[in-house]
Amino acid sequence: MKAVKITEGIYCLPVNLESYKLFEGMWPMPNGISINSYIVQGEQTALIDLLEDVGDKPADFDAEMASIGINAAGIDYLILNHMEPDHTSWLPVFHARNPAMKIFLTGKAKQLLKDFCGIDNNVEVIKDGDTLDLGKGKVLTFYETPNIHWPETMMTYESSSGTLFACDAFGSYGTLNNVYFDDQLSTSQHDFFINEALRYYANIVSSFSTFVSKGIQRLSALDIKVIAPSHGIIWRENPQAIIDSYTRFAGYLNGPAEAEVTVIWSSMYGNTEKLVNNIVQGVRSAGLPVHVHRVPDDHVGLILASAWKSSGIILGMPTYEYEMFPPMAWVLDMFRRKKIWNKKVLRFGSAGWSGGAQRELDQLTEKLKWEFIEPIEWKGAPTDIELDLALKQGRLLADKVKEFCAT
Repeated sequence: MKAVKITEGIYCLPVNLESYKLFEGMWPMPNGISINSYIVQGEQTALIDLLEDVGDKPADFDAEMASIGINAAGIDYLILNHMEPDHTSWLPVFHARNPAMKIFLTGKAKQLLKDFCGIDNNVEVIKDGDTLDLGKGKVLTFYETPNIHWPETMMTYESSSGTLFACDAFGSYGTLNNVYFDDQLSTSQHDFFINEALRYYANIVSSFSTFVSKGIQRLSALDIKVIAPSHGIIWRENPQAIIDSYTRFAGYLNGPAEAEVTVIWSSMYGNTEKLVNNIVQGVRSAGLPVHVHRVPDDHVGLILASAWKSSGIILGMPTYEYEMFPPMAWVLDMFRRKKIWNKKVLRFGSAGWSGGAQRELDQLTEKLKWEFIEPIEWKGAPTDIELDLALKQGRLLADKVKEFCAT
């Protein structure tokens, strides 16, 4: 493993987490994820962010530092943009090798540093706009960016190179293997990282979209030539591409999102399932893209990305013991937590012998600012009446989406 040179005196130290892990203990990452730390060298040396203490990853990190002639003892400053353990759980071990290095962080991060790592010595609390001159023209400026996506988060900007060390903002899933920069990507690889950025955003950042929009606006005056996130590809050819993507993702909160429809369905004995094809055909008859997910087969982490991007959502679920089918209730609760707001929505499903799913759905989505059209619900098995209605209501929902997105 070798450090990756970004520009003179600035290096990335990427470490990959493989696909078998769940990010944050719950999100699938079939293509893994990178954790990126950075070295900035002037007359003094700063390390920006660290990594998770898992498996042999610290040994990989040590090898990357050694490839540019650095070890822990040679670090003058440790810049902690973010205290989440995927960036700091190895810090107690690393700090023990060099307890004299000075740690720079925000005021809110200081207590977290003590709580998570037991460290409170040689700590420098920054104020927004503070600078650190490393010599040889390398100057770091610190910008507090709270709630992107923890309250103590900041970003660090190196002015001579125009590099923004963006922490968890502008990140994505996906490991880095011999390709580290956007200018090295094929078209398919570029599309892959943008799509993985959307999924990462929906899973990790979406709840904080208002803060993302504010942060992007606040940093807009900087001459950003390189975006170096804590996860995913480094953007040096066209950093505006990932800025624009995140701006767009954040804008989905208040809508409209894209003129697309996500169908999420579940079925116990096939009665709700019988309407799925007709629902999809109804949407497609309006010429809109449609994404279909079955619960619980598809993980909610995958569903969130599709739902966040779509202006229309169709929910197919039966009643289960007077309430919503439990796997769908989990999805809807996650929608509440991640603020899947401002959607046009249709619900369909078998009422079993009693009904009740619609009542619980209304309760779970009360604060999501959804506009529902008339649901399709029946007792027992569907008839031709429900099958015909599925075509009509699927088309009606699609037309509502088109009208919404045209505003």
